[in-house]
Amino acid sequence: MHGAGHEQGRRAGTENVLLAVALGTACSLAQRWTGMPKVQALRDLFWDNLQEIFGDSISLNGHPIERLPNTVNVNFIGRTGADILARLPEVAASTGAACHSGSVMLSPVLAAMGVPTKEGMGAIRFSLGKATTWEDLEIVLDLLYSTVSRAE
Repeated sequence: MHGAGHEQGRRAGTENVLLAVALGTACSLAQRWTGMPKVQALRDLFWDNLQEIFGDSISLNGHPIERLPNTVNVNFIGRTGADILARLPEVAASTGAACHSGSVMLSPVLAAMGVPTKEGMGAIRFSLGKATTWEDLEIVLDLLYSTVSRAE
């Protein structure tokens, strides 16, 4: 028994049935949403285009197939992800590194995955949603190309 020890320790308390039912309902609704195959296809197309544009200057974090259907986490090798995103205020993405006292450190998660520091410092995570379109991603690709190419 876990909990408050009601009735002189003979029972743990009343489970929150209302929240348990609500969680089950939310899970059922989420399971019925069928938009993930579309999002995953966009994710894969986005990654393919990133590879075409940046070639050996980009690498993927995570498994090439068994990963979240809406996320592309990449490394711009030899670059700093925070610097790239700072030049792209119109792009909502995040880096895999945290800034501390003006220095940028490799994300502990990327380090645990064995991502080399030179690669992981350029990490950027792009998240797609059900409202994401290919046109949105083309804009991001164009902005990345012009920003990263200009920084060379």
